[in-house]
Amino acid sequence: MQQNSCFLVLSLSLLFLPLIFSDARIDALAGGWAPIKDIKDPHVTEIAEFAVNEHSKQSKVSLKLDKVVKGETQVVSGINYKLILNAKDGSAVNTYEAVVWEKAWLHFRNLTSFTLVMD
Repeated sequence: MQQNSCFLVLSLSLLFLPLIFSDARIDALAGGWAPIKDIKDPHVTEIAEFAVNEHSKQSKVSLKLDKVVKGETQVVSGINYKLILNAKDGSAVNTYEAVVWEKAWLHFRNLTSFTLVMD
């Protein structure tokens, strides 16, 4: 009887284990995007500042970061940061989506895209 109980517990564990970890496993395997839990993290702010400054240099505009609204990360050969942010152009505040690719161990960052988000 005890052997059957152990077998039943083991069988149920093996049955439900993939269900518990399925989302994390699929995201990791597919390179899926995961939400950034703390958008006020100083590193996230640093990435957003880089995106705004790089876009300003490339486009010859003068944007200033107002705040990060939300963001996601994706593990690739490094990390992609997809950030929704507010930036000021003079007195006007607009919302943008910026994607930055970072390889922190190489001190490398690249602004992949920076687009105006229409309401």
